[in-house]
Amino acid sequence: MSTKIAIVLGSAVLSGLASVPARAHITPPVVLASDREAVARLLPGATRYFVREVRLSPAEREAIRQRSGWNPDEDYYRFYVGRTAEGATVATAVLLSEFTLHGPVRVAIGVGPDGKVTGASVVEVTEESYTWVKPVLDSGFLQRFIGRDAQSALAQTEAMSGSMPRFYAGVIARLIAGGATLYEMTMPPK
Repeated sequence: MSTKIAIVLGSAVLSGLASVPARAHITPPVVLASDREAVARLLPGATRYFVREVRLSPAEREAIRQRSGWNPDEDYYRFYVGRTAEGATVATAVLLSEFTLHGPVRVAIGVGPDGKVTGASVVEVTEESYTWVKPVLDSGFLQRFIGRDAQSALAQTEAMSGSMPRFYAGVIARLIAGGATLYEMTMPPK
């Protein structure tokens, strides 16, 4: 093959690649809290901590997706169980992520022994998505979930203004509902 043909073919390939839209454009992460800080905050009053790993069957994954709108795609999930010195469960925390066009959103969800959300914390977003997540957090959005069960958590996004903050409020709500559903389906009552 002559050099001229190779250059023309190479240029055609490069220009073809340049016209393919990028599926995602992820900017550097913004860590709002470490996993440890978030878990400690969601398990107030706990003096003893335990880790429980849960593996999901395909049927459980589908049931969680249908109930919460969140798609569990990990092989296993790690619950952090906080107990008092006497052994009573204070709450359980789990960290979940959802990947968006603008990068991942990671949320820590606290769930009490009664299956109700005790709190939530956005742990990590990207630089770009932070500009849309910050107004959501500043509005007190996460407080709306306290005391809610998995089914009522999804209805909390209606008052957000702006399409991108509303989108990220929906992502956060799905993650919180997913965490509560995951707890409900996998953690046996004590």
